[in-house]
Amino acid sequence: MCVGIPMTVQSVEGAFALCAARLPDGALTAPQQVDMALVPEARTGDDVLVFLGLARALLSADEAARIRAALESVAALSVAQDGTQAAIIAQGFADLCEQPPRLPPHLEAARLAGLKEA
Repeated sequence: MCVGIPMTVQSVEGAFALCAARLPDGALTAPQQVDMALVPEARTGDDVLVFLGLARALLSADEAARIRAALESVAALSVAQDGTQAAIIAQGFADLCEQPPRLPPHLEAARLAGLKEA
């Protein structure tokens, strides 16, 4: 499984940028070189979603914060004591917990069309 990490662009150098991830305490990690071919519009200070050294999407500040919260919650769940998991899930995944389950658009269209199999 690949996990995208929100990173902040520190500087742009041609088709590459130096980007740093934000730690839970607000500090930034050491900058890493990231391929910006898929998001050439990104500028210094922007947040991008990075998979395996390639920026895949430009993120709004809200999107980046939600992804960081979810990643922090996953890390917290890995060391959680009995009884604390529900609170961690509610905090880190509030945007998902407050909504009914959703199917991807192509499966929802199939369901609405009455199909029983994909």
